Amino acid sequence: MSEQVDCVVVGAGVVGLAVARALALQGREVMVLEAAEAIGTGTSSRNSEVIHAGIYYPQGSLKARFCVEGRQRLYAYCEERGVAHQRCGKLIVATDEAQRGQLQAIARKAEANGVNDLRWLDGPEARALEPALQCVAALHSPSTGIIDSHGLMLALRGDLENAGGMVVCHAEVQEAAATSGGVWLRTADGTQLQARSLVNAAGLNAPLLAARLQGFPQQLVPRAFYAKGNYFTLSGRAPFSRLIYPVPEAAGLGVHLTLDMGGQAKFGPDVQWVESASDLQVDPARADAFYAEIRRYWPALADGALVPGYAGIRPKISGPGEAAADFTIQGPQVHGVAGVVQLLGIESPGLTSCLAIGAHVAKLLA
Repeated sequence: MSEQVDCVVVGAGVVGLAVARALALQGREVMVLEAAEAIGTGTSSRNSEVIHAGIYYPQGSLKARFCVEGRQRLYAYCEERGVAHQRCGKLIVATDEAQRGQLQAIARKAEANGVNDLRWLDGPEARALEPALQCVAALHSPSTGIIDSHGLMLALRGDLENAGGMVVCHAEVQEAAATSGGVWLRTADGTQLQARSLVNAAGLNAPLLAARLQGFPQQLVPRAFYAKGNYFTLSGRAPFSRLIYPVPEAAGLGVHLTLDMGGQAKFGPDVQWVESASDLQVDPARADAFYAEIRRYWPALADGALVPGYAGIRPKISGPGEAAADFTIQGPQVHGVAGVVQLLGIESPGLTSCLAIGAHVAKLLA
């Protein structure tokens, strides 16, 4: 016999928890199924923990829309719920004259996305803010910040549970099928559920779960690609109080300097295409490329100062050499399967966008 439940959300990362919270606050019965032993052990705990302003994304894209809306929602939520965060700001830097044009293009893109607080700085103005910095020009983004992502996820889970929802760990979904009454699911321990609604927020495994869903149009399931991002931490204190980002590269935002809530500096992520989502070891030899990149904007970085930190995997649905795909959010209006929402390719700025994505999914299933 299958247990009846109103909504099942698969994946207890920051996006899955935000979606589940939004549904529970609408008065719906929500169960979150998480394959791992705890919430937020995947992409949500292996990123830069940055609250993005919404600067880089194509105008009109879901990434642009949800990042700008999500950032506003997230700052308000952190204030209200006491989640540790800091609106420290960041500098996007041009390290040579050839990059000035790219910096101007970034400023235009940001304005088109509704980010209207960027300030152009010439080299001396940037160095007045950050004396250790080497650049010819910079954009100052005062609304970029940092957040304790685990604290955020605990708050989201608390809201979900207070509204009557629940999170079940060690609950990998192994079979799923669209039925006349919604979606039937079987987890690894043999539990069977019949849900009115299913939200696939499985992150790196979202394309796999979409492919497992019998009755779902398989031509709408994208291929999963894994873009590993390695981080190195700085031994000692960094001489910066803001985040420092170089002009972006093709698949990521370049090897940038971020700070955590304790003031520890880390550098990354780089882009390393890998075959497996479990490839999480940081190769110390990659430090050579990090030193070269970082010294373009911080020439005084000492030899031996970088220590292998951690790695994360971006859940990409576009591969090497392709333009970065937008978030793919497929509701019944797109695929015709009642009660199902697929969240695919939710990479950066997924953390910043989580509350906006939650509100959007709740509307799709209202």
